[in-house]
Amino acid sequence: MNRRIDEIGFGGLRLIQDPGQFCYGVDAVLLADFCRAKETDQVCELGSGNGAVSLILYAKYRPAFITGAELQEGPYRLAVESAELNGLSERIRFINTDILGLADHIEACTMDLVVSNPPYIEKGRGMTGSETAQTLARHESTASLQDFVSESARMLKPGGRLCLVHRPLRLADIFEASRRAGLEPKRIVPVAPKLGEAANIILVECIKGAGKGLTFMPQIVIREQDGSFTSEVSRIYSEHYSVK
Repeated sequence: MNRRIDEIGFGGLRLIQDPGQFCYGVDAVLLADFCRAKETDQVCELGSGNGAVSLILYAKYRPAFITGAELQEGPYRLAVESAELNGLSERIRFINTDILGLADHIEACTMDLVVSNPPYIEKGRGMTGSETAQTLARHESTASLQDFVSESARMLKPGGRLCLVHRPLRLADIFEASRRAGLEPKRIVPVAPKLGEAANIILVECIKGAGKGLTFMPQIVIREQDGSFTSEVSRIYSEHYSVK
């Protein structure tokens, strides 16, 4: 395992990463910003990888407690070490578990917020049987999108929120899975690589037990034509928070 320690630019926090595995990107930063956690929130991150989203989310919003669940042992261990490195082991914990086994670790109706950057590619497509860490991070393996959404609904309190970052081609699947689990899609933000290009990322917020009513928020554009970040994305990246 190759390891490096990166300054992530939020609250002075540092993240231990393995460049040979799946390193965090703009998806993680957008998701952490989008969720708008409260300081009283109990938060769970499904598919927490090396802990990037949980760390950035904590730096931005300082919720009461965060639990991250990750199937792969390598990224899980990096996440645990990163929490220890930043002195946050009493505020952020990580569990090495399959989503399908999370009921053994977290009781029903105990979470205010669930966040997830789940595998984008549908279960059974493109898997060969000799997957790398990167492949497993991108492909549904043991748990499907429905499993991620249903487990979120189980953990959430009434009125609790699920925030996802995903691909637009799975939007209908997200809607179907959410309503089947008792979660109502309420807020969507499309994200485009550049102005004039189609969105290739979507941010979706669903609320447990909410009534119908979906709001499309203004689109986020990642980069200017010269490749630099737009002012909106620069704001998200450049806002620094003091960690307590």
